[in-house]
Amino acid sequence: MLYRIFIPIVFCALLFSCEKEVKVKEIYDWKTMQVTATAYNSLAYQTNSNPKITAFGDSLKPGLKYIAVSRDLLKMGLKHNTPVKIKGFEGVYLVKDKMNKRWINRIDIYMGVDVKAARNWGKKKISITYGVPKKTE
Repeated sequence: MLYRIFIPIVFCALLFSCEKEVKVKEIYDWKTMQVTATAYNSLAYQTNSNPKITAFGDSLKPGLKYIAVSRDLLKMGLKHNTPVKIKGFEGVYLVKDKMNKRWINRIDIYMGVDVKAARNWGKKKISITYGVPKKTE
């Protein structure tokens, strides 16, 4: 009896999750590039006096999949809320912050308040894939 309820629920969950993924793939052209990646935390000594607010005005909370990008990458299409896949990381990150003007071809991965994880990450050259909205005609 329980399986009659459970199976349709699981089927619907799978159907809707697959449909969402298909829609995301359909609305973006995906581009890949190499960048230097560092990590940061939402702590005043690493950012400014209001470390929980990004340069775009978004709120930071540990556990969110956010990145900051160097300003040259903004011009290449990595604008506010751009989805980004980072090689070696699960899921999709969103561009929610921008870095100081001195940085070029760089992303900063948000790691909440875990300073140890950010330090262990260090600085690496990695591949990212980002979504640019397809032009509608």
